[in-house]
Amino acid sequence: MVDSISPVELQEKLRAEPEVLLLDVREPFELEICRIRDSINIPLGEITRRANELDADRTTVVICHHGRRSMQAALWLEQNGFSSVFNLAGGIEAWANEIEPDMPRY
Repeated sequence: MVDSISPVELQEKLRAEPEVLLLDVREPFELEICRIRDSINIPLGEITRRANELDADRTTVVICHHGRRSMQAALWLEQNGFSSVFNLAGGIEAWANEIEPDMPRY
């Protein structure tokens, strides 16, 4: 089962491990509204086809709007050999509420 990580825990993890990969599985139009800096985008519907673009040995935190799509992607990644995968609990919405209150929301 994929572990969830809170926004505060993610912020701390990024300070301690800057090489953590932030994988945003929202659609490109959603990223135009808001995104966490340095995240990469592979929409959920493209994960199975594009997973080869990712390093399966790198710690990966999967992000979406509220945490549902990212959990689907994180489970798929974990089942397909990714060794350290986390789901951002509450998604970008929780990140905005807890870490970046000035971030645009939708």
